[in-house]
Amino acid sequence: MRDFQMPGRSVAFGVGGMAATSHPAATLAAVDMLRAGGNAVDAAIAAVAVQCVVEPAMTGIGGDCFALLAPASGGVIALNGSGRAPAAASVDRLLAAGEADKGRSPSHLVTAPGATRIGPYSPHAVTVPGAVAAWEKLILAHGTKSLGEVLQPAIACAEQGFVVTPRVAFDWSASADVLRHVPAAEAAYLPGGKAPSVGRVMTFPTLGNTLRAIAAGGAKAFYEGEIAAAMVATLSEAGGLHSLEDFGGFEPEFVDPIKSSYRDVQVYECPPNGQGVVALLLMNILEGYDLSALAPMSPERLHIVAEATKLAFRDRDRFLADPAFAKVPVESLLSKQYASKLRDLIDPDLARPAPPPLLDPHPDTVYLTVVDKDLNAVSFINSVYSAFGSGIMCAKTGVLFHNRGMSFRLEEDHPNRIEGGKRPMHTIIPAMAFKGGEAWMSYGVMGGNYQPVGHANVLSNVVDHGLNLQLAIDAPRFMSYPGDLEIERGVPPATRNGLQLRGHRLAEASSPLGGGQAIIIDRRRGVLMGASDSRKDGFALGY
Repeated sequence: MRDFQMPGRSVAFGVGGMAATSHPAATLAAVDMLRAGGNAVDAAIAAVAVQCVVEPAMTGIGGDCFALLAPASGGVIALNGSGRAPAAASVDRLLAAGEADKGRSPSHLVTAPGATRIGPYSPHAVTVPGAVAAWEKLILAHGTKSLGEVLQPAIACAEQGFVVTPRVAFDWSASADVLRHVPAAEAAYLPGGKAPSVGRVMTFPTLGNTLRAIAAGGAKAFYEGEIAAAMVATLSEAGGLHSLEDFGGFEPEFVDPIKSSYRDVQVYECPPNGQGVVALLLMNILEGYDLSALAPMSPERLHIVAEATKLAFRDRDRFLADPAFAKVPVESLLSKQYASKLRDLIDPDLARPAPPPLLDPHPDTVYLTVVDKDLNAVSFINSVYSAFGSGIMCAKTGVLFHNRGMSFRLEEDHPNRIEGGKRPMHTIIPAMAFKGGEAWMSYGVMGGNYQPVGHANVLSNVVDHGLNLQLAIDAPRFMSYPGDLEIERGVPPATRNGLQLRGHRLAEASSPLGGGQAIIIDRRRGVLMGASDSRKDGFALGY
């Protein structure tokens, strides 16, 4: 097909249920759960719990999650499973902590007065992990199995062992230095002082014990009692401000999804503090172009998407924050009139400078989707933010903490400034697309900043260019924020030349840009079609 090589794998098909994840063990856990009578919610949580063991650089129970559920009965339900900053956190207090921490490695610091960022390995980058409570809330409200039942495959992986797959090994090795900051993390994740190689069997018995406690006692066993006390002690010893009250008082929330249209498709996203609004804004801008008239990998199309991305991310960095603490103008950002005004700023022949970046690249997340026999669809994403998160590990529980709080700002006049009990701006976003009022495609794209662009590109590849689902996900990727236009090696030479003539400064991607999964519901034929990104180890499997 135009400009694309055939993928290394085919679209998956099924009629009784389907799962698509970035790891084989997670896909199998989901399908096993479906075949044992569980629904899409049960299967999604079983799968993501497995990934929290077998893809430790990407996700973990010390991280956050978001989910979209399209029940067979209709509508869309959104779940915000992102954690909050400790009640004691403030800009002034963190800047003071940065001064006190000067004896530590600079990468740990909340930097000196005048700084705007929290260091990636700082305990102040750790918000209360939201994933475990969110899993329980979702399964109690919409699942058919118990949390204990769906955690069994993950417990087996942690205690009996799992095989390190190629992409997991690559990510593990590339980020191994993160783990050397904390002896407990180094001992657990770097056997013999180095990252495990492909094919090595790994176990995490301490993490398995914690998962067993959660299976027996529910999320309460994680947020209260001995496990919570051990986690708070670890963070306090590292200089954090966390308390048992911060953990015990955490509650995930069902929230109203946001939506916009792209051609004849209604696209749903989770609302802020997530960046789903950025994906919808980008789609609104692109909707004004006849992209179907352009080749998918043409310089004209890539230029338009790159320029629209810069404008959408400019607004993300200006406005996006926790709406409980700041006014986020979602309605204005999603108006078609506003998209038209932004479109007027795009020169078809000349690249504009990219906005100064708020966040560094951080392609460390897992996304999965499941559709069951009744056509309940789940779009689910779970993350530790940077690779291996903060690198801070609680030795008594095996919990490795994320560092989502490093996306807070240390500026009093910024809407995303850190405050006690506030959720940071979040990059992880699941998507759900409807046609004719019914769920049509459950999908998502991993890769930090890239995710809104991935959502727009995958949808455009299917809707505008008629690509099958696997081709749409495997298509070469490009990203214009932050800085240079980063491109994968599959972008053709002629396209590269055309982009450079328009003023883009190109940079070859040092690793694949994210990953993605999707399932399409073909109601006319009664068939499910799934795809899983060839950039990862996983696959889509239907039955």
